[in-house]
Amino acid sequence: MQAAPIDPNIPDAFLTPVGQVFRRSHLGPPPELDAAAWTLSVEGMVDRPLRLDLPALRGLPRTDLTAFHECFGNPSRPDEPTRAVANLAWSGVPLSAVLDLAGVRPQARHIWLEGADRGAFAGEQGVAYLKDLPLDLARAEVLLADTVNGAPLPREHGFPVRAVVPRFFGTNSVKWLTRVVLADHRPEHLFTTRLYTRVPPGGGAPRPVREVEVNSRLVGARDGDAVPAGPFQVTGRAWGFDPVIAVEVAVDDGGWRPARLESRGPQPVWQRFTLPCALAPGRHLIRCRATDARGRVQPPAGARNAVHGIEVVAR
Repeated sequence: MQAAPIDPNIPDAFLTPVGQVFRRSHLGPPPELDAAAWTLSVEGMVDRPLRLDLPALRGLPRTDLTAFHECFGNPSRPDEPTRAVANLAWSGVPLSAVLDLAGVRPQARHIWLEGADRGAFAGEQGVAYLKDLPLDLARAEVLLADTVNGAPLPREHGFPVRAVVPRFFGTNSVKWLTRVVLADHRPEHLFTTRLYTRVPPGGGAPRPVREVEVNSRLVGARDGDAVPAGPFQVTGRAWGFDPVIAVEVAVDDGGWRPARLESRGPQPVWQRFTLPCALAPGRHLIRCRATDARGRVQPPAGARNAVHGIEVVAR
């Protein structure tokens, strides 16, 4: 995995500037694709196999989607805390519109999404980046996006077209999308069945990494920052597959206090929370934890969505 460094502090803004969004590429530098030559093939269990160029795709009905976008992190260490997250405004064509053109056969149960990137990873050579999703979910959720925050996709974020799967980890949102396959089974592949899988709590068969867990992080101040002593507003963002219904903040050993939390609304965006407090001169530990609509709470430690905390020095 190649990862460009990013500022560890998320700006306190509703939309993340594209230049501050995390960048991940497992298979080397982002491919250089010519928009004029790009095509998307739709094949497998369809009545009418398609090969759409960019004008043909853009001629289909479009929609907008604003959603949080979170990286799962290193697939070989799925329990390490990871908070590479952004909130972005996408625009493009629903995958369902393309599937309607192709005519999906009744036997199809899964959809495979393949990118143009190729390379070596985890000891395998010539690997393509491939992910799969249940067909019903993909038809309802997936957007084929060609713009982000009102501008064409940058090369490092999937130009000219990428999949966006809201509320699922970013690994499922295939960049540089060139191929869609309808099938009655999951593909056996490095990035589908061997990596990006987890054993559920209590054991059992490994499951693909898909739904984002409840999570939150503090913004506006970074670990180790000096801040003015006196009145201080704790600020952060919370997100998850389900809406977040509560966020609590703890300052030092003062116990958990409920923060003011904005509602998510109709789209899966991240939610801002705030809590005013007072900081005496000295060092302080500030922590936050979120609870979602299913009652799931961020764990204190030992998980990728563990409670987030920073130390600041009030002067």
